[in-house]
Amino acid sequence: MISVHRAEDRFLGGDEAAGILSRHAFSFGSFYDPDNLRFGAVLACNFEHLAPGAGFDEHPHSHTEIVTWVVEGELTHRDSAGHATVVRPGDLQHLSAAAGVRHIERNDGDAPLTFIQMWLAPLEPGGEPSYTIVPGIADATPYALPEAGAMLHVRRLAPAERTAVPDAARAYIHVVTGGVRLGNEELGPGDSVRITGEEGLELVAQDTAEVLIWELSA
Repeated sequence: MISVHRAEDRFLGGDEAAGILSRHAFSFGSFYDPDNLRFGAVLACNFEHLAPGAGFDEHPHSHTEIVTWVVEGELTHRDSAGHATVVRPGDLQHLSAAAGVRHIERNDGDAPLTFIQMWLAPLEPGGEPSYTIVPGIADATPYALPEAGAMLHVRRLAPAERTAVPDAARAYIHVVTGGVRLGNEELGPGDSVRITGEEGLELVAQDTAEVLIWELSA
């Protein structure tokens, strides 16, 4: 089964007055749709745009694997476990909230910040929080997230380039930039696809494109 979800259908959130624009692919915060709670381990896929000086003040998380992909700008991260970093385009950030952690996310730069943040449910609750940052992750190096039975593939494609969608129990595709085609479907920035029980699929780039693909276990 292949289910396409368009960028314009995402729930609009955030706080415009505070310089925060959010678009949510799943039920999130005050927006609740009982038919759109999650897809496999994926609980959230949020598009976040922060104006210079804007951000999310300290807030808690638990029992959640939080993976962040910066599209443009610089994301300042600080958490209660003592980590303080600046995440830039091409860097992959993974915060494992485990039994509980608090963090701050801000745009302390002079330019706008855009990032994609994805939340996944762990296979087992509890444990100690952890933090990982992978600078400049390469296309050929998927990021394994065994805590959630998942693997993230980053695909940067040239025009007309093809890439296979992993044959998995489930796959979740998010188009970051550019345009790609999946079968007869044309996909643009912010569009996503939820795939269940399919094999032999591939994406074809319409122009220069960047795509995130989650390979999910049953």
